Amino acid sequence: MTYTAFSGFSHVASGGLAEVYRASQAVPGALIFDEETGRVVDIDPRFPPTEDAARPGRPKLGVVAREVTLLPRHWDWLATQPGGASVALRKLVEEARRDPKSKIKAARDSLYRFSVAVVGNAPGYEEAMRALYAGQQEDFIAHIEGWPQDIRAKLEEMANAAF
Repeated sequence: MTYTAFSGFSHVASGGLAEVYRASQAVPGALIFDEETGRVVDIDPRFPPTEDAARPGRPKLGVVAREVTLLPRHWDWLATQPGGASVALRKLVEEARRDPKSKIKAARDSLYRFSVAVVGNAPGYEEAMRALYAGQQEDFIAHIEGWPQDIRAKLEEMANAAF
């Protein structure tokens, strides 16, 4: 995963979480963003991130049990799938995640969340977001033209996946 830190309109660092955290510690008002989601990353300074070291043994899969409500015919179909309901649902989710439309929507949502946090009241912001969701890349770029260079550069980079 890649992270980016900004302080106001200035780019502080990009890279792994531990690296970006170290670079942004001494910068007042720095915010760290997850580039995949566009969300601000909250870090408890008592437990700073460290470089991921290779761990011996079996990796944790991160499986989380939650409730799913389906109609009886859905459960019947899932029961006939190889590996059972969990395997079938995971395959369906992964297939949907690979869909180009889904990837574009996720990239646009990420760019939107990042934009709200750093330039949510900038001139042309609403027009830029409308162009983003309308799939109008040239209009989007035109609306962000007057924004600070570091912000504009990051948005243009993120926009590559959104259009």
